[in-house]
Amino acid sequence: MSAARAQAPALSGFLNIDKPPDMTSFDVVRVVRRAARLRRVGHAGTLDRPATGVLPIALGPSTRLIDTLMDARKRYRATVTLGVETDTYDAAGEVQARCDASGVTRAEVEDALEAFRGDLLQTPPAFSAVKLDGERAWRAARRGEQPQLEPRPVTVYDLTLGACEPPELEIEVECSKGFYMRSLAHDLGESLGVGGHLASLSRTAVGPFRLEDAVALDDAVLMLEGGLSDEVVHAPDAVLHEWPAVILGKRSIAMARQGRDVRPRPIDGRPPARVGVKARGYGAHGKLVALLECGPIPGVWHPYRVFAE
Repeated sequence: MSAARAQAPALSGFLNIDKPPDMTSFDVVRVVRRAARLRRVGHAGTLDRPATGVLPIALGPSTRLIDTLMDARKRYRATVTLGVETDTYDAAGEVQARCDASGVTRAEVEDALEAFRGDLLQTPPAFSAVKLDGERAWRAARRGEQPQLEPRPVTVYDLTLGACEPPELEIEVECSKGFYMRSLAHDLGESLGVGGHLASLSRTAVGPFRLEDAVALDDAVLMLEGGLSDEVVHAPDAVLHEWPAVILGKRSIAMARQGRDVRPRPIDGRPPARVGVKARGYGAHGKLVALLECGPIPGVWHPYRVFAE
């Protein structure tokens, strides 16, 4: 076994993959798992099979940080086709209704989009992975049933209308987790009275990962198999770049590994954070030791996730 292969199980960090079309997110995970020779590989945020764009892949111990990335803001670039409704709310579904949408104006679209900005309740598509009575909604939908999904709170931080040549619209969205671009396309079509569906979708950002920096899956595989992982694997704490950082001394590290509260030293000298704020805890040599949460006592932090030495 080569040195690169021998070191492969120790890989930890994130790949910023530009997911190709016609693959599921789990397909990408399987490909990376084989190339990296790792069992622990996961993705941070499912993309539907036809969609492309940013798909962060966690390697090894970094899979324990997936939840922090799942909560990050996401950006999408979408093409919406007005005048055609499908059962899946995208181009892969069966057409349910057609309508002439050529007369829709840009002003009408802009007015309709106002209702989709800020905090709102959004109903997921029937063909989705949302669980209803312990079953994925899409299973019931495939049987011809109509799963009654409850609206869920989501946030749209930014929504911009690009090209508008009905029946085609180009839309860019920055949103919270749990937001369905397919539902946006469907609901926008309904609000305009002509119906609509998601024709194409590209995710352009997830937290710190951007599409312009993403790596094609084939290229990532070649580098992983060739022992060039340093060129494509981002450090585990790349997903925590906006969190405050603190230094843990030897005694604090030992206490953190025992699950005991610690009094770390802020790296930039900032005053103690408010209750509930989370931080990265590093050892003297710059290695991530634990994720910490500020408690009610000033300067005291609780280690809620500790990483192996």
